[in-house]
This record gives sequence, C-alpha cells and structure tokens, in this order.
Amino acid sequence: MTTKKLGAGVTRTDRKLMDGRTIRYYDTNGQKREVIDQRNPETQPGIGELRLDVQTNEWVVIAAHRQDRVFLPPKELNPLTASSPGNLTEIPESDYEVVVFDNRSPSLRQPERELKLPRNLDFATPTFPAAGKCEVVCFTSDYESSFKDLTDRQIRTVLEAWRDRVAELSSETYIEYIAPFENRGEEVGVTLSHPHGQIYAYPYLPPRTERMLQVAKSHRERTGRVLQSDLLEREIKDGVRIVSENSEWIAFVPFAARYPFEIHVLPKRSVPDLVALDQTACDAFTPIAREVLSKLDSVFDMKMAYIAAWHQAPVRVGREYLQLHWQITSVRRAPGKLKYLAGSESAFGSFMMDLAPEQSANLLRDAKI
Repeated sequence: MTTKKLGAGVTRTDRKLMDGRTIRYYDTNGQKREVIDQRNPETQPGIGELRLDVQTNEWVVIAAHRQDRVFLPPKELNPLTASSPGNLTEIPESDYEVVVFDNRSPSLRQPERELKLPRNLDFATPTFPAAGKCEVVCFTSDYESSFKDLTDRQIRTVLEAWRDRVAELSSETYIEYIAPFENRGEEVGVTLSHPHGQIYAYPYLPPRTERMLQVAKSHRERTGRVLQSDLLEREIKDGVRIVSENSEWIAFVPFAARYPFEIHVLPKRSVPDLVALDQTACDAFTPIAREVLSKLDSVFDMKMAYIAAWHQAPVRVGREYLQLHWQITSVRRAPGKLKYLAGSESAFGSFMMDLAPEQSANLLRDAKI
C-alpha cells in the first residue's frame, strides 16, 4: 500500500486487486484503505493489436478479448459499487469517495517491452502491440447519482484524480496522448450505468487530435497567436453562443457545432493540460461544470445522453499549440429524436446540423435549473 498527498486536501492510496491491477482511492476525510480484494485470482487478458489503415494512415485497435466484457448488468450486479458481504466487486472497500482502477477488459494495456511507433507510416508498416492504458474513474459510490449531482468537494476530488492520472501517465515513455472522458446514457454506448468515466492513454495521437494540432500549428505560424485564444476571443465578441461563465471559465456552443447540443468549456487563462491548471482555476471548475450539465438536462426536462471529453495538448509534441478544453456533446435533438451519425457523418466524416448553434445556445442559456 502506498499513499500520496495531492491538492485540495485529497489523499491517494494505492492497493492491488486480485489479478494484480492497481486501484487508487482518492479521499478527503483521512480514510484508511486496508481491505484486501477477496475475489479469486484471475489472469489478466492478453494485449491486443494495433493495425494501420493504410488508406488514412490511422491506427485501429483490435481487442477481441473485450467481446465478453460486462454489458448493462442489473443494479444488484453492478461491479462499480462498493463491496458488501456476499457481493464482492471491483472496489474491495465498503465505501469510497472517488476511485480509479485499471480496466478489467482494456483496449490498450501496458506493453511487456519498450515500444515506440514509427513516425513514417506506409503500406509496409507492421502490426504492433496495442500499448497504452485504459482506466475506470468512479465519480461516486452512489449508483443513482450523476456528475452534476455531486457535491462541490466530490467534483473537486474527481478533478484532482484526473490531474493526478494525467501527470503519472505522462511519465510513461510509450504514451503520446491522454484522454479522460465520460459517456452517459445507452444512446452513446454506455455498458455500465454507474456514474463513472474512463481515461484512455494512447501510444499515438488520435486522428482528431492530430488534425487539430496541424491546424493550430499552421495558425500559430501564420499569425503568431494561439488558435484557441483567438477562438475564445471571437466567442466573447459575438456573445450569442455563450452559455455560462465565471471568473475562470467560459462555456459556449462552438460556431461550427457538429451535434445538436455541443458545449465547449474553456479556462479563460489558456493552459496545455489538466496538470497545468492552478488552484484558482480548479476551484472555479466545480460550479460551471455543475451548471452546464444541469442546463443540458433541463433543456427537455430529461436526462440527456452525452459524451464529456477533455481535449488537451499531446504529452510530447505540440504543447505550445494545443490548449485544454472540455467538450460535451449530446446526440439528442428533441424529446424522442436522436441525431444519428448516418451516411455522411459515419462514412465520410462530414457533419450535417439541423439545429443552428445559436439556437442550441439560446435553449441552454434559458434552461431553468
């Protein structure tokens, strides 16, 4: 067992699960985490493959072992709840605030030897092990809760856990990009209903990140300015797409939104990643996060399915070009109607929007919490 003091009065305690995976408890009340995982030992699954799609030079992860992972279990079989007599779960303790543990069925996992993917890709590029990390972040032990329902301290603790994981994963030599995200709702592919998120640490830059980096670098070389700062300046000047703001953060619907409801939440003082946020910005994230997600649920007075993802600078390249932002997207365009990613979007990556970003922003701004 190891412990580590973090910001905001959070203490991290590390323990091992029955198959050797690490579970990390993030606590604010001085809890002692001494319970041992009593489940029968298991062997961790093998590593998958990285295959290159030579038509796009994009990596595809092949992880066939994930076919048998848990899928929408009933509440009484929830593996993310705290353990109790007769019900041993992924969390051995009988209570927890926030926990992060290595995924039991990961798409990416730590390689057995040093790995570095080639920069120059072509038809002869071989297959590589699917190196990386996939972690589960449990926001609360309360099955019925949601991120927006968490207390100020709980949201702040989750933020500290994200920051801690980004810092630690960045030290792994085979990691190039770290993506914390939350999926909520079956409409976006959730397989466990407990309030939780994930962290994927990739050995390459995801395609969208790579494209964003190219554009941001070109903008900097052409203008001498950071693209995200100019984007934020335009949104403040236009005003019509701003949803909410406080002293440190601003939330808006982007000018060229791709989804019926898409919200970008940016720190007003640009930073490359979560680790670079200072104490003031971290503390101010709590109220705007709750407000934005509450507004989203209030638009149609229903629990909206969404994906909330942190975009940040890569670990090793382009850190002066890309900046941190939190992107929340929902595929619901009206009660009983979803925005399907059909032929144009799925086959060709060309998005078509039925709802103007200004309309979406107005609905969100006027939503009664």
